[in-house]
Amino acid sequence: MAPQTDRSYAPPARTPLLVVAGICVAIPVAALMWVGSYAREDPKLGPFPFFFWYQMMWVILTACFTYTAYRLVLRARPHRPMPHPAGDDGPNRPGAGAEGPDR
Repeated sequence: MAPQTDRSYAPPARTPLLVVAGICVAIPVAALMWVGSYAREDPKLGPFPFFFWYQMMWVILTACFTYTAYRLVLRARPHRPMPHPAGDDGPNRPGAGAEGPDR
């Protein structure tokens, strides 16, 4: 028989990575809340005033920062197996095939 594992145990989270993930989420918020930094027309990018292309640039940058934060959180918080209901070992129990347990 395989040894039972304690499913309630989770490895500790790596706090520095979570802090960096929080900073990645806070950067776009801070950049777009500081309206005075981009509330102007010049420099233009083609026919678009700075006000518009700066905000559109942040749409792409925010997606990049959010994805980076997501990947950091996945790395910082290791996977913990989900507990099974009492007495049920899930689909990997002996005798459980596609049709169900052998009778």
